[in-house]
Amino acid sequence: MSLLQTWYAMSDYEVEERINDSLSFSYFCGLSVEEASPDHSTLSRFRTLLTERRVYDNLFTEINKQLEKKGILVKKGIIVDASIIDTPYKPRTKAGYEIEQDRNESQRTDEELKNENQEVKYLEVHQPSVDTQARWIKKGGRARYGYKKHVLTNQDGLIIGALTTPANVNEICNLEDVLQIAKIPENIPFYGDKGYNSEKNSALLKSRKLINRILKKAKKNRPLKAKEKLFNKLCGKTRFKVERTFGSIRSWFKSEKARYRGIAKTHSQVIMESIGYNLYRSPGIVISNAKKG
Repeated sequence: MSLLQTWYAMSDYEVEERINDSLSFSYFCGLSVEEASPDHSTLSRFRTLLTERRVYDNLFTEINKQLEKKGILVKKGIIVDASIIDTPYKPRTKAGYEIEQDRNESQRTDEELKNENQEVKYLEVHQPSVDTQARWIKKGGRARYGYKKHVLTNQDGLIIGALTTPANVNEICNLEDVLQIAKIPENIPFYGDKGYNSEKNSALLKSRKLINRILKKAKKNRPLKAKEKLFNKLCGKTRFKVERTFGSIRSWFKSEKARYRGIAKTHSQVIMESIGYNLYRSPGIVISNAKKG
């Protein structure tokens, strides 16, 4: 049910109704004609339980292991990129503030009473519907509120790892965290856009014995040389595949916004989309490999 919900962009209510109406959907879920679909609340509790116990990442790893054994997911090169996930649970107005209530004198210690310059604390107050774990970021001149998914793919665009952070996390600073989400072989090319270009990240890739294919970027009073432009052009022919992955997920699964509130459930959505994408692409890769063979 979770896979069908991901592939066809359906709510818990919609996937329940579709399974009860469609023979192919019920057959996919292992249900006979006489059996009714589990209701939407069961699916919601199932998703919450897997999120709380952090099962989705383990499930994703296990499925990818099976794809590797079948020769579908091959790690001959790794690509990294990040994409913003907007959330509909954003503030509609400016946040309000309230003054923190201090304890009265009978509740205060002698030391506190001696300190006459007590600091007044202002607490930010959000609307009940706001996802307080999301953050603002300015992208392309437009303010966006939500999360950021940092994704590793192979050279075919299949996802091998995903990390979810608040939107304001800069990808140049968290490459080390991203590299830890998947087992990456040594001595293979590692591609990324110029946003990942830094001395720290170059040293990190070298320490992990990865071939640095991060795009070069111009610096102040130092434009790119012809050799660096050629390097970027050649690496770009591989690096763009991760952008195709993002675009395909948005197009095929109608995944443009976070469906749930909170970073944990948003990460569960990211992982289910990654699983759904890899499985969706797998038959085409099998046919392509057979033709090459």
